[in-house]
Amino acid sequence: MTAPADQLARVVGLLEMNRPEQALEELARLPGSVATDPHVYRLRAVAFSTLDRWDEVAEVARQGLAEVGPDAELLGRLGLALRSQGAFAPAERALLDALALEPQDPWLLCQYADLCVTVGQTDKASRLLARAAELAPEDPAVYASRIQLAYARGDDRAAERVTREFLGRYPEHPAALAMHGGIAVERGRIGDAHRSFGRAVAHDPDDPDYAEAAWETRVYTHPLLLPLRPLYRLGIRMWLIAVGSIAVLNLAKLYVAALVVALAWLLYSLWSWIAPPLVRRLVRGRWRP
Repeated sequence: MTAPADQLARVVGLLEMNRPEQALEELARLPGSVATDPHVYRLRAVAFSTLDRWDEVAEVARQGLAEVGPDAELLGRLGLALRSQGAFAPAERALLDALALEPQDPWLLCQYADLCVTVGQTDKASRLLARAAELAPEDPAVYASRIQLAYARGDDRAAERVTREFLGRYPEHPAALAMHGGIAVERGRIGDAHRSFGRAVAHDPDDPDYAEAAWETRVYTHPLLLPLRPLYRLGIRMWLIAVGSIAVLNLAKLYVAALVVALAWLLYSLWSWIAPPLVRRLVRGRWRP
């Protein structure tokens, strides 16, 4: 292999290990004669995408397209960046141009499906994902997009089922771990959620969303918040149970019992407001994912 080829191989390896900052440093050391190679533009766009630096993704993609001409990967990255910036119409144009070049690319199909989900076109997204799943049923992008579609349709059971499949197939994939953590939060399983988000951070330490979720779930695993676990699990249903219990006791003329329950619920509600900020101050500065 030539020296630049060796460097590009190292960049690919760094990206596979979720080290985008190091990949960008390696790319910056490439000689000028190689820096405008189409593959280099693609690798830069991937690295910036991993870091959620969407302005740089769009800039690199446009530079690459101007330099090398139509390229499905760069158009797809441009579409992803524009969607993340809220520019939905230009994002669709870029993704359609990419699919015109590579109509059977599962990742591009997923990107277009995600855009459709974002703008509420869930039926169109479903058709796109059906095509992507036929081509690459176990691709991480396909799993992630199927989960997002299920949530958009309000089908939490399907989202949980696909999340379990995703994590079973890729037990160390940060996106699978993060989505499992999100499901666990919804089910009130805060400990499981914290472990999943913590593992996601370990595999992708540069993602601020994973770090924030790991921090939040760490707060809610604190012993001072253990009494609030039923509230996190049941949500508004617990409020309805409490109010309903007080109403029933009053109707039964058990006024003392109703007063006790009302006072207990008042104290519990006050603790649910006071305790989380208190625990955040206690935990801040002492936590590592």
